Amino acid sequence: MKYEITKAIKGEKVDFKNPNKAFYDALGHDNMQKMMYDFYDKIYESDIANFFPQDEEEFEKVKKKNTKFFIQICGGPSIYDESMRGVDLNKFMIDIHKSFSIYEKSRNEWLGTFREVLVDIDVDEKLKEDFWDYLDKFSKMTVNRYLKASTYF
Repeated sequence: MKYEITKAIKGEKVDFKNPNKAFYDALGHDNMQKMMYDFYDKIYESDIANFFPQDEEEFEKVKKKNTKFFIQICGGPSIYDESMRGVDLNKFMIDIHKSFSIYEKSRNEWLGTFREVLVDIDVDEKLKEDFWDYLDKFSKMTVNRYLKASTYF
């Protein structure tokens, strides 16, 4: 699979499910953490690095916190944040992104960076496809700015 990026459409209802726990089980905690750290290291050098703290220590905090989110959302231990027990983490994460202007282009950069990391991990392809399906659909809900059609013909 090429890990296709589907288009986010304003007002579209997006149905998604969390990744299959087998993805986390196949990677294990340490490899899941490594995958996420590799992803965030690439993000720090990407076209959307400006969405993240530029101070390296602050960025490390975000990287660690977001890695915990992904570990938990993939069926790993509930380590994201003790105060988040019982909270819908997906809804919480979508709400956090409302303070950023996220266009389709930014989403594509985020997903493209994830794709780079995902192709390199040694996990059954069906599990990676299931994880990608989550990323593709979930990320649509973070897009909150849409370009208007051109007025020029």
